[in-house]
Amino acid sequence: MKTNGEAKWILGSRIDATSYVEACDRIQVLAQSHTSCYLIAANVHVVMTGYWQPDYQQIINEAALVTPDGMPLVWTLRQLGVAHQSRVYGPDLMMAWCERAAEVGLSIYLYGGTESMLAKLESRLRQEFPRLRIAGSHAPPFRPLTPAEEHQDCDRIQASGASVVFVALGCPKQEQWMARQQGKLNAVMIGVGAAFSFHSGETQQSPRWMMRLGLEWLYRFGTEPRRLWRRYVINNPIFVLLVSWQLLQYQFKRSREAP
Repeated sequence: MKTNGEAKWILGSRIDATSYVEACDRIQVLAQSHTSCYLIAANVHVVMTGYWQPDYQQIINEAALVTPDGMPLVWTLRQLGVAHQSRVYGPDLMMAWCERAAEVGLSIYLYGGTESMLAKLESRLRQEFPRLRIAGSHAPPFRPLTPAEEHQDCDRIQASGASVVFVALGCPKQEQWMARQQGKLNAVMIGVGAAFSFHSGETQQSPRWMMRLGLEWLYRFGTEPRRLWRRYVINNPIFVLLVSWQLLQYQFKRSREAP
């Protein structure tokens, strides 16, 4: 699905030039028209997973919107000509949309995490946004779902009447799940990764100054090295090399085209 704004291609994945306000505007239009679609907050892990897995990259490129969730993607977009691009971070987009949803009367559904995490998350959201309508929530098991279970979850969400579904299953599982539900759920699905963990208070976010410097990966690696070492020790250096080559080609092409 094409977007209304400018988009760039980073290692074969489409990343859209957008902002929190523009993203919320687009979500609102899609939700109010009951469009079945999904949004992806893309970071280096998402882009590199797409680079290695063509089927997953196709899922990325067919999203209604792909926001630059990670600072390396923001910096790359700027080098590709989107001079004033800022980060559109999944957890912050979630809160921005909850604020908008409370204002316009659209409901949300929370899918992912654990039961205890969802209880804490709902409590925080109701406290911060008293007018927010939470249509429901569900924590699926951490194993692959059977087709019957997935169908049941989809029916449950559809019956709730939610306009927007936040999906926190982790990459690439959440994007694959959203792609499968497109056309089945009359809702906008938004993959938000670790947002449930952060906003419920079960996992601490890195300091904002580290985020601004693109060092969030270092903080997360320090807190969960056994789970995240492959993502950061292998994917990040390869991303830097591949993107550097892409940018060199881009600059060379621009110089050839210059009068």
